[in-house]
Amino acid sequence: MMPNFTDAVSAIDAAIADDQPATNCRECGQSRGDSPSPDFCCEECQTAWLARRTGKQAEDRGTGPNRDLPEVAPARPLTWLGPAPAGAYLKPGHEVLDAVVMFVSRFSAFPNEHCAPTLALWYAHTHIADRLYVTPRIILDSAEPGSGKTRVLEVAQYLVAKPEMTISITPAAIFRMLVDGPITLLFDEIDAVFNPKTGGNNEDLRALLNAGYKRSATVARCVGDAKSMNVTRFPVYAPVALAGIAGGMPDTITTRAITIHMRKRRYDETVEEFIEEDVEREAAPLRADLHTWTQQVADEIAHARPERPDGVRDRAAEIWRPLLAIADAAGGHWPDTARKACRHFVVEAGPTAVSLGVRLLSDIRQIFTARRTDRMVTVELIRELHGIEDSPWTDLQGKALDSRRLAKELDRYSVRPKDVKVNGKTLKGYRIDGDGGLADAWSRYLPPLESAATSATNATPQVNTPADPQPAARPSATNATHTRAPVAEVAEVADSRGTENPPATPLTSTVAEVAAVADDNARQ
Repeated sequence: MMPNFTDAVSAIDAAIADDQPATNCRECGQSRGDSPSPDFCCEECQTAWLARRTGKQAEDRGTGPNRDLPEVAPARPLTWLGPAPAGAYLKPGHEVLDAVVMFVSRFSAFPNEHCAPTLALWYAHTHIADRLYVTPRIILDSAEPGSGKTRVLEVAQYLVAKPEMTISITPAAIFRMLVDGPITLLFDEIDAVFNPKTGGNNEDLRALLNAGYKRSATVARCVGDAKSMNVTRFPVYAPVALAGIAGGMPDTITTRAITIHMRKRRYDETVEEFIEEDVEREAAPLRADLHTWTQQVADEIAHARPERPDGVRDRAAEIWRPLLAIADAAGGHWPDTARKACRHFVVEAGPTAVSLGVRLLSDIRQIFTARRTDRMVTVELIRELHGIEDSPWTDLQGKALDSRRLAKELDRYSVRPKDVKVNGKTLKGYRIDGDGGLADAWSRYLPPLESAATSATNATPQVNTPADPQPAARPSATNATHTRAPVAEVAEVADSRGTENPPATPLTSTVAEVAAVADDNARQ
């Protein structure tokens, strides 16, 4: 009876089966040959049959596999299948960054075309900050309130990694929040924190923000009670964006930052209304794309050594390196766009503020260059400094710049007054070359002059040559705007202080003749 039972079971299985094994292909009717499928001769036939059976057309319309056609994500996420494999539906980097630029530009009127791309690169870098060695600070300042600084931070909190938006936070809270890794700190109204009029002691916060732009930075604190006190080193590395009224930011922070000077919108400039719920919802896929793409290229960015624009060096090159590397990884127009932005913020826009000493060196070089001379006596140099219209030299804490203050300020740069002989008179002054000269300080603290033809050092061959018996053929030490030689004016100032009587003849000596007199006296 066993054979009869087996035959019966087989008959039942055949009767209730949904589909019978086909000898030929169900789609084209041809022999299946050595196809591994029990129903179709090839994958094309199977795709066409399934598309017709489900009532939907395949993405490639059943024509077969095509490596040039991108896969399309299903309208209904197949979350039940588990996470998508690495690289599935990954958008190109340039498309991701372009989408971020378009999004942030909807809510802010930026002063120029370099601001939004720079912010997009900065937002991207926060997602891989733990893989980078340096994180640049972003400073958003403005001359007046209501210029859109806070709005930039409000949008940024939905695009950066692990945002922490605050207007008041202690250093102790910050480094304890950073124990588990970098977070993105978004400080608003930072001008109130560093305003000296508030009288608060914020040196710890300033030091933390200064040091925290490098991954190796830590702050040491004693942890525990008096009986079991241990020194614990807390990491302080974290991306930071700071917004506030211009003028109150410490220089030590601005040198580690990219500063965007926001301005009030013109009446003809419009932006979209900021509705937080809508912004949060619309920014979510952009933030996910930023995170997914940056994670894919993190190794490439971390080890990149991107080429930088001319004039970008030292700390500026250090803070722009991760942003340029991200732009290179994104491709498209971004390598060029990022370098244009870098050049704008570093070379063209220049530093947000310079110290009083650097401003003094710059103004002195401007005077020497305009005079085409390599030496000037102190009283004349001070008079020229006072004459600069937008300079602070007539009001330094209620006093005008004098020879003593000038010497004190320049001494920090190893520039010291020397004896300058003018027609037999010895007066104190400053030279370009030599020990204690200005040339070394200019080369270290000021950018090079754009045209060598206007350099004050061009006067050096003139002052080192012997005195010419025909001074009219020599270049005058004064420019066309002076009616008499400045040396004569200096002599008159010196006489008013009780020095020798003025000579009977007018002093019209050129710089070359002054140098010749000095050289002759030096040989005696």
